[in-house]
Amino acid sequence: MTTEIDRQWTTRLRRRAEGKLPPEKLLPDTQPSYVSSWIYVFGVTTLAALMVVIATGCVLAIFGPQWWHTSSFGHFVNSLHLWSVEIFFFAMVIHLWGKFFMASWRGGRTLTWMTGVVTFLTSIATAFTGYASQSNFDSQWITTQAKDGINSTGAGAIFNVLNLGQMLMWHIVLLPLAAVVLTALHVLMVRVKGVVPPFADEKVEAAR
Repeated sequence: MTTEIDRQWTTRLRRRAEGKLPPEKLLPDTQPSYVSSWIYVFGVTTLAALMVVIATGCVLAIFGPQWWHTSSFGHFVNSLHLWSVEIFFFAMVIHLWGKFFMASWRGGRTLTWMTGVVTFLTSIATAFTGYASQSNFDSQWITTQAKDGINSTGAGAIFNVLNLGQMLMWHIVLLPLAAVVLTALHVLMVRVKGVVPPFADEKVEAAR
């Protein structure tokens, strides 16, 4: 018999979440043997680098966009931010291409794959706005070279790369928020569907 509590949207949402992602799936004690692979190490490295990017970015946001030009410690934090971004993209590209050649969209994992791809594209836009927010000659050169291409698409009407304040807000609020949400969604979908098995193991499972 269905009660009033059973019909509440919070109850239905909780039960659906528990069915899709029970605690033993969300935080598993063990993983299949094929997870012991370097390609997954680069995935975890991407997550670790993202945490450093966010942490150093928060410090830079607290002290303002001129701080890293006038303070030696600010320059150090800015360098940490830059190199964590470099590691982030290096590890992400290897993870992305590795999963591409493993056909990681198999077994109903298409959305998992697509969230990873969209996260990569969002990260590129985030990095671009970061380079545009350096408030130095380098950022001036980058933005003046990019403006014509962006304006030719019509996007320049709402995305003015010569506007430092706008680029800074895109870089420290909108795009990082999108990247973090997409990353969390990607990891959750990996937990829901599990890690894609190698082709040989998949054939064995299908034969059974």
